[in-house]
Amino acid sequence: MAGVSSESLAAALASLETKLAHASLELSTELFGALRVIDGDAGLRRALTDPARGASDKAGLVAQLLRGKVSADAEATVAGLATSRWSSARDIGDALEIVAANAAIMVAERQGGSAGLERLEEDLFAFIRVVGSSHDLQRALDDAQATTEAKCALALKLVPTASEASALLIRQAVASPRGLKPVALLERFVELVAKRQDRWIAQVSVTRDLTAEQFARLQAGLNNLYGRDLKINVNIDPELVGGIRVKVGDEVVDASIATRVSDLRRRLAG
Repeated sequence: MAGVSSESLAAALASLETKLAHASLELSTELFGALRVIDGDAGLRRALTDPARGASDKAGLVAQLLRGKVSADAEATVAGLATSRWSSARDIGDALEIVAANAAIMVAERQGGSAGLERLEEDLFAFIRVVGSSHDLQRALDDAQATTEAKCALALKLVPTASEASALLIRQAVASPRGLKPVALLERFVELVAKRQDRWIAQVSVTRDLTAEQFARLQAGLNNLYGRDLKINVNIDPELVGGIRVKVGDEVVDASIATRVSDLRRRLAG
């Protein structure tokens, strides 16, 4: 997904963050349910992504489909996607799948912090390893004659200690792999978990080793800045000209002399 679709997805994920203070896994379940509706109707996908249709028209269509059946947050999330721009009709479904999975991931993070994300990742990896090592299990999960309920029940038996968020994502991958094998879809979900975990890891570049006191001050300062207990990985970069560079997720805080000089040159040139 690239271009305008990528921008629309980023906006949807940013909006999702604002809904998670009191959200439960039900939000993810509702969004996956909306995805099944959209996936099952090509005409609906075209209507929701038609650039000639107005935003209010698309939002009204979403309301007709979902109002009274899902929460206000779920309806607003789908409406937000529908009123965004997409490069292709399929992109809205792909984006909704990512948003729904992230809703489950973010709830696991809110409830358990970095440990919640680690457990989620471990559960998904456990399922991937078990199924990936057994052709019989792969055939059973792909069996067109078996009911979705039976395949989901089998899948959850493979990871009996799975958390609620893990179980939700495993059921989704087995019930609606959307053209993929369940393991392949779960591998994509694992990538989303890993990206979320980056928010808990600070990659710090310095010119020389930090003393214990410096590290403690850095740890306290970054924890206070980001409002959570970060894991700090320190990298010695001899090419860094003084100062420090910190990367947490997609955010970079660069206080190196080289960067300040470069900024000054740009200002002088402008």
